[in-house]
Amino acid sequence: MRMAATRVDPDAALAMIRPFPMSGDGMKTVACSNMPLVCEAFGSLGDVVAIDGRSISASHVRDADLLAIRSTTMVNRDLLDGSPVRFVGTATIGTDHLDIPYLESRGIRWCHAPGCNANSVGEYVASALLCLAARHGIALAGKTIGVIGVGNVGRRVVEKALALGLRVLQNDPPRQRSEPERAAQFVPLDRLLAESDIVTLHVPLTREGPDATRHLAGAGFFERLRHGAILINAARGAVVDSDALLAAMDRGAVSHAVVDTWEGEPRFRPDLLARVDLGTPHIAGHSYEGKVAGTVQVYEAACRFLGRTPDWSAEPLMPTPRVPLVTVESGGRRDEEVLWEIVRAVYDVAADDRRMRDTPADDTGRARHFDALRKHYPERREFRFTRVAPGNAPPALRGKIAGLGFQLPG
Repeated sequence: MRMAATRVDPDAALAMIRPFPMSGDGMKTVACSNMPLVCEAFGSLGDVVAIDGRSISASHVRDADLLAIRSTTMVNRDLLDGSPVRFVGTATIGTDHLDIPYLESRGIRWCHAPGCNANSVGEYVASALLCLAARHGIALAGKTIGVIGVGNVGRRVVEKALALGLRVLQNDPPRQRSEPERAAQFVPLDRLLAESDIVTLHVPLTREGPDATRHLAGAGFFERLRHGAILINAARGAVVDSDALLAAMDRGAVSHAVVDTWEGEPRFRPDLLARVDLGTPHIAGHSYEGKVAGTVQVYEAACRFLGRTPDWSAEPLMPTPRVPLVTVESGGRRDEEVLWEIVRAVYDVAADDRRMRDTPADDTGRARHFDALRKHYPERREFRFTRVAPGNAPPALRGKIAGLGFQLPG
């Protein structure tokens, strides 16, 4: 079975959500249990059965009307044929786990959640870069970062990179073609690879067409990459050819690598984990706010499909921030040292790396460990909920703190 191979236009996806001639009373929703507040949201529409996303099977949906999932559920003919499901919503940006041609051929409405966790991924990249800088004595300011894929996520990554003082190059051929008024802000891939000290990937996984991204980062990519560059993959695992990445690391073409998404996940390759500086279990977008936003977007799309006015809100259920205040002394210290102390207090990406490495030796055990890390991921709040009191901080440093999204005293 071949999954959809085209980039999804969020406006087109939302346009597909037309009212369904039902009241919504008595609806049954099968939902991924890893969607926070999903029972509360969809409980306003009827019955909800929450199941581990990778375990959802045809038997679970044989009497369901709505399906709310994340990327661990493969939605295709094998899952839905013979079921009454007429709406599928994924609380993720990506759609490569949906067989969109099949859904459309069956008249099943679908939606995804573009932008829901974009800020979370931006904060992941910022934490990873500051962590690498601290570990290896790298000065980030003034270096060049190449952002490949500048959609909802890539734009947030650009914002964080600029806050860190990086020079940014952007590559996004579909946007360059569709937005001629902004074409000048994008550069060809060859130039980006040749000039970038850091390359970070934020493209969807597509398999066909002029902008196919499967193994975009393959042998030719690494041959053109500036020698000794840092690579970050927080897109989809198969965007990077794992063998090509390992070979590039062997010859020093890639000096440091950060991998959040893995080919074949949850059965990730231990030889690649052993080589990367930071390895995490596909959680770059797993801030609490990002996951809740995905739930809300799918719920609201389901309401539009049913012709109902959304009457449930997540706001009263949001927990208080774990780290409401960070006090830091900045006098006589490098900006990046101060920024890492602040960021690490709220989100330490190295802790995710340590949990990932505490993995069983066997293939099945590793897969279970990967899924368990995602399912039981610690609550991670976004930077905007933390106020920073930076003692003796010059205006430039305060600007960087604010640029990363933290609150500052007035």
